[in-house]
Parts: sequence; C-alpha cells; structure tokens
Amino acid sequence: MRNTIIFNVLLIISTLTLADSGLVSIKSSNDVKTTADRLESALTAKGMTLFERIDHAAGAKKADKELRPTELLIFGNPKVGTPLMQCGQSIAIDLPQKALIWQDAQDQVWFSYNKPEYLAKRHALKDCPKVINKVTNALANFAKHATSKNQEN
Repeated sequence: MRNTIIFNVLLIISTLTLADSGLVSIKSSNDVKTTADRLESALTAKGMTLFERIDHAAGAKKADKELRPTELLIFGNPKVGTPLMQCGQSIAIDLPQKALIWQDAQDQVWFSYNKPEYLAKRHALKDCPKVINKVTNALANFAKHATSKNQEN
C-alpha cells in the first residue's frame, strides 16, 4: 500500500500534462527501447492488439537525418474502441490509441499519450464516462508498467 501511494505521488510529480494539447507525458526510469518493450509486453498480456511499432529514429537515419530515440506504438481493442465510436464516431480519427516514447535533449525519456478526457471533449462525447474512465485507467496502468524500473506490477 505504501509503495502504491509513493508511486502515485511520484507519478503526479513526474507527469507533465500539456493542457492545450491534451498530451500526458510521464518520465520513464528506462531507456526508450526498454520502455517500449515493457509497454508492448503489458499490452500483449492484457490481450490488446499492437498494430504497429514505429522507430522514428531509424526512419530518420534512413533519410540521413539524426533524431533522438523516438518510438510510437499504436494499439487498441475493439471491445473498448467500439463503444467510444458509438458515443461519437468522429473519435475514430484518434483511434487506435497511441503511445509515444521519446528521449528529450537532456536525455530524459518520456512516455506520452493523448488524455482520454481531452479526446472526449474534442469529439463532444456524451454519456460515455464509464468508457473514458476505463481508457484513462488502462493508459495510466500501461504507463506505470512501462516507465517503472520495478519489474513487479
């Protein structure tokens, strides 16, 4: 219990929410690859579909450009996404879910994703608080697993 409270306090302190963009960014204790690998593992364990894992730095290298480590994971589950689209079909433009794992200029690794409440507001979703809460909790749990050094969750 104490570890959970401490983690939640640290999560709040280390979370950067960009209000205008609806982006949530959480500091990771791991490098980009490890954070992305841990997210992929957590998604698979929960029966989510990983549609794509894009290594933007590798793409930049192919274009003879440099980019700090940056990976995008695209994932979802129709059991959750479909009810969101039933509330407001335009949210489909923001689905499936995405997580961006990136290293900033100070070598800090971040786990970023779209804030579900922001997406709900953007698409004027009404009468969907249970689904939005489910997505919010799932994303927070995936972020916690991926960004934590602790191998137990």
